[in-house]
Amino acid sequence: MTVFCNGTVVLPDRMLEQGMVVSRNGVVSEVLNADKAQVPAGATIVDGRGGYIVPGYVDLHVHGGAGADFMDGTAGAVITATQAHARHGTTTIFPTTTTGSREQVEAMLRACLRVRSEGEITHGARIEGVHFYGPYFADDKVGCHSLEGRRNPDPAEYEADFDLEIIRIATCAAELPGAGAFYGEAARRGCLITCGHSNASWSEMQRAFDAGMRHVDHFWCAMSSVPSIRARLGTPSQGSMEQFVLMQREMSTEVIADGCHLAAELLEFAWVMKGVDRLCLVTDANRAMDMPPGRYRFGPESDGEWFVSDGKVGFQPGAGLASSVVGMDSMVRNMVGMTSAGIVEAVRMATLTPAERAGIGGSTGSLEAGKRSDILLLDRSLEVKRVFIAGVEFNGGMSGG
Repeated sequence: MTVFCNGTVVLPDRMLEQGMVVSRNGVVSEVLNADKAQVPAGATIVDGRGGYIVPGYVDLHVHGGAGADFMDGTAGAVITATQAHARHGTTTIFPTTTTGSREQVEAMLRACLRVRSEGEITHGARIEGVHFYGPYFADDKVGCHSLEGRRNPDPAEYEADFDLEIIRIATCAAELPGAGAFYGEAARRGCLITCGHSNASWSEMQRAFDAGMRHVDHFWCAMSSVPSIRARLGTPSQGSMEQFVLMQREMSTEVIADGCHLAAELLEFAWVMKGVDRLCLVTDANRAMDMPPGRYRFGPESDGEWFVSDGKVGFQPGAGLASSVVGMDSMVRNMVGMTSAGIVEAVRMATLTPAERAGIGGSTGSLEAGKRSDILLLDRSLEVKRVFIAGVEFNGGMSGG
């Protein structure tokens, strides 16, 4: 038995000052008020040192870190990235594909399968499933991804990939030929179905919604707008992904709160409009996270698109941003510092909300009895100090924001 105490426990809807979290066999058994309870005899004590005791972060959209991209397609690259994100507090991760060849995507899926099957705490963040993101993007919205690796949905490809039984989140641009069949198959497999890297109109989003799509990737990034739809389809102006997501209560989305992708007013707008139960924080981090400024490949090391990291964000000179280079701890701190969201709300958007959207809220995402003891100790500045995965401390070494 392990008892986490001497800290403020952050729950989904409130903070419990001087709380106590009791963990047995890697599962939370009780959350108590330390002022009204005694530490059980024989328990191992984990001292929160007056900071915050919070659930481990859950990242739905992440490409790599510490020099590795999941699309490198090796177990070594996967472990390097999952360890890096665990150092930033992510305990549940959904490695995310980019565009690329069929062989590259399959290699990534199989590498993630291998690492997940080993189930080692030393590997860092637990792989709950893969986010099948690229390659089904609109050709005018590929962003920093390789255009050559983009294609329309191919049932022969995606059905074989689904058969590997590791895909839990499935993305496709709603306007592509075959998108409806892809969404239908993803729904049959129980995935969170998303639309991303898309120039879809309102009517195309409605068809996708009717097929089961309920989430949009990185709001305002590589997505349609009223002007882009007018340029594509003419007048009268039609609604875009933004209006559809804001209008439909069931729709959720995500923001990259690194301070570089979106200004403070957009972060504020997103969380006020969608609420803490429909807005997720994601890193969208690439291989340059925790690496020095320089030139890196986005996606497969062999032929991914080149981008530059300045230590704050990735970008392609003259073309735009190329995903983030910081971890989930930075996203949480920025939401608290840049918006009116408090610690409870920011932590929820990085934990329970993404867990619920991915269908795993019953086992992780909050400090509640019966859930895994994925627990972080943060200092009062929300810096990660210690990480526990299923009650076992991950000793991968802490890195700053």
